[in-house]
Amino acid sequence: MFRYSVLDLAPIPEGAGPATAFHNARDLAQHAEAWGYHRFWLAEHHNMPGIASAATAVVIGHVAAGTRTIRVGAGGIMLPNHAPLMVAEQFGTLNALYPGRIDLGLGRALGTDMRTARALRRNLQGDADRFPHDVVELQGWLAPVQPGQAVQAVPGGGMEIPIWLLGSSLFSAQLAAMLGLPFAFASHFAPAMMMQALEIYREGFRPSATLEKPYAMAGLNVFAAATDAEAQRLFTSLQRQFLNLRRGTPGKLPPPAEDVGALQQEARLAGVEQSLACSAVGSPEAVRQGIARFVEQTGVDEVMITGQIFDHPARLRSFELAAEACRALAARPAAA
Repeated sequence: MFRYSVLDLAPIPEGAGPATAFHNARDLAQHAEAWGYHRFWLAEHHNMPGIASAATAVVIGHVAAGTRTIRVGAGGIMLPNHAPLMVAEQFGTLNALYPGRIDLGLGRALGTDMRTARALRRNLQGDADRFPHDVVELQGWLAPVQPGQAVQAVPGGGMEIPIWLLGSSLFSAQLAAMLGLPFAFASHFAPAMMMQALEIYREGFRPSATLEKPYAMAGLNVFAAATDAEAQRLFTSLQRQFLNLRRGTPGKLPPPAEDVGALQQEARLAGVEQSLACSAVGSPEAVRQGIARFVEQTGVDEVMITGQIFDHPARLRSFELAAEACRALAARPAAA
């Protein structure tokens, strides 16, 4: 039995603006709630013309206001960009507005380039090295307020909002294990160390007041359509976006390529295929098999599904087909 959830990057398609991205994110979350997805996460990126979720807590509030039961949160907040107290206040506010539905995933990266990081007014010297300290400090701000405590997170203190650690390497896996926190691996764009990170997390896990046993999640790109050919065509938008990043020319989410074969060959040569190795692309049956292989390979407790699809109706249909596949797999007898 495993859970399935959504990671949305609030993509801004070519020809559209942030308002469209926010509308589409909320619409997707409303559908995801009806399709049985467990949580809906948004991620912090800066200076990315194709991603609208820079003010992540604000967008989480927008999505949470349009839904009723699905958990909504950050996958994640890039903690080196923020003072832990301010993160506690922001997510304390969200939890006060939408109690019991807010998640706080924390990343160690900056989520941007160095020039933009400087524009965020952060001291870049040693910020990443402070990550473990900042995580523990943030936990303290969300813990019950102690008598005589001079500085409090208002709101935030005493809310004990679930904290996740996110990573694409081994560092956060080790820290999550040491602190007894749930762990999510960014295999949807950086799969190289996935299995090693999951092994380190599970083997080193120390039970905590938060979690008695390890709980692991991993990201999977899913592009589902009526046919394999149509799904491969939709997938080329993400491949084109990655190619643009590799060229140093990030932009809005491009439409699918006209020549799918040529684009895929270019993606292979540029190493994009390796970055996107954790992807299930194809017809409903092909996607079901792809998700099944991923769950069997990783043994994760939860699959975080993402899909950068240019056309919003096609994106909705892909997530609907993915949910159908996950429900079918979760309903299988344990011995199957």
